Amino acid sequence: MTERPLLAVDAPSLYFRAFHGIPESAARTKAGEPVNAVRGFLDMIAQLVRTRRPGRLVCALDADWRPAWRVALVPSYKKHRVAHGDVEEVPATLVPQIPVLLEVLEAVGIPAFGVKGYEADDVLGTLAATQPAPVEVVSGDRDLFQLVDDERGTRLLYCGRGVAKLEDADDALVRSKYGVPARWYADFAAMRGDPSDGLPGVPGVGEKTAARLIERYGGVEQIVAALDDPASGFAPGVRTKLLAARDYLAAALPVCKVALDVPLPGFDPGLPAAPRDPDALLALADRWNLAGSAKRLVDALAGLGGPTGG
Repeated sequence: MTERPLLAVDAPSLYFRAFHGIPESAARTKAGEPVNAVRGFLDMIAQLVRTRRPGRLVCALDADWRPAWRVALVPSYKKHRVAHGDVEEVPATLVPQIPVLLEVLEAVGIPAFGVKGYEADDVLGTLAATQPAPVEVVSGDRDLFQLVDDERGTRLLYCGRGVAKLEDADDALVRSKYGVPARWYADFAAMRGDPSDGLPGVPGVGEKTAARLIERYGGVEQIVAALDDPASGFAPGVRTKLLAARDYLAAALPVCKVALDVPLPGFDPGLPAAPRDPDALLALADRWNLAGSAKRLVDALAGLGGPTGG
């Protein structure tokens, strides 16, 4: 029997998507409090459980959405998303929904955690690197294409267009989308840049040029090393741009790479066949008007017949 996968979920990616995808007016408590992010998130998890039939499930959180070690390397990293101090700009009506969502997951028995000093991406990378295969990472974050590893059995379920339109990404899909193998995606992103993360990239080097450089030389380290070889064949303009960006590339590559060695807390990834705390779940569903979504998730989990794998 084939091992059922670990579903490693990028929780912030999904609850932001749920918040923006469902009108607040369509999901409120009796007191008028919006619960659109909670309802949407629970429904997405239920759909993933039904369609992917995992044996294990973990939700990763941002314990630190903008780690100091990444900012020290590239000061512009996510700077445009800072509300004040080092607090992320989050819609005011989403903020109170996150604790509710975490309480529901705890009552159901689905582990959800972050690790101090790291982003959810890093938790997901470490899960993919350390947990028994197969692993299916669920996210709308392109950075996680770098985790795809056909040999190990790691896929990215990319939900850039929603969970109902998942792209089940293997290495061939990454190559077809970007012209680079998954293992070089972080190098590709460092050169191309990513405005959504405040990464400027190499001026004058876009996706096509970055992909051609990787195809010819390999990753950033190999490309930079080749700059010192007069016979390496760079076009003069490209060589000039890369030489000017040498320091940036040295800093940006570790920022773009997902950590694979985060010290994870102890957790049990096995899917619960029934809620861990049914009374708490019932109370939460009643208080926050989540009965339908909670039932769909519980039914989806029960339909799998309990945990397998470890």
